[in-house]
Amino acid sequence: MNKITHTSLKTLGVAFLVALVCSIIVSLSAVTLKPLQDANRLGEKSQALLGMVSALGIDIPKTQLVERTSGKTVQRDNATTRALEPERDIAGLGQIEDVLTVYELFNDNELEMVILPVRGAGYKSTLQGYLALRGDLNTIAALTFHQHDETPGMGALIMEKQWQELWTGKHIADEQGTIRIEVAKGAASTDKNKLYEVDGISGATRTGRGVTNLVRFWLGPDGYGPYIQRLKSGGKS
Repeated sequence: MNKITHTSLKTLGVAFLVALVCSIIVSLSAVTLKPLQDANRLGEKSQALLGMVSALGIDIPKTQLVERTSGKTVQRDNATTRALEPERDIAGLGQIEDVLTVYELFNDNELEMVILPVRGAGYKSTLQGYLALRGDLNTIAALTFHQHDETPGMGALIMEKQWQELWTGKHIADEQGTIRIEVAKGAASTDKNKLYEVDGISGATRTGRGVTNLVRFWLGPDGYGPYIQRLKSGGKS
């Protein structure tokens, strides 16, 4: 009996040591690889932005930092965030930065385009991308995504060029200023509402709802809304 107990304890001890060593290796790998993973994500974002600029055929826009609540330009990022009230957090962010990055392109003092980083909750993951607005600040020039983990063959189709091109020329808001842009459930309307609707993806209703929510959030008062209003009123950085 003592021999069996001793063997069992020895087996448990070896198993514990193996688990401990594996845990240490996994932890060290995570810490070691994090800078590389962060760099890769940064590279993906930069490549996506450059790809959008190239596809739009525009010059490289100027990077600006803007205070989220006022829309005014600032010289530095204070790296602070604030919690969002659940009823206002339609994009599922939880927290949002006090200073946002935007990309502006002016031509002879006339605003030609702005590119806005956007993100929000999809069906299975956080969607990250860029939304480009034409100089009237109500017409979408392009929408692209560079990071997600949605269902292959369904929600993941938001990455397809054919679907992203459906956003070009869509209007954000109506004449009263109400934000109406959305991903439709199925095909977009054939009447005047089609100006504000993009065809939904079959089998990806929740991903489409996530895209609608994140676009509306970032264009609204808790996102880039104050910045957009400042530009509309003639404010130039």
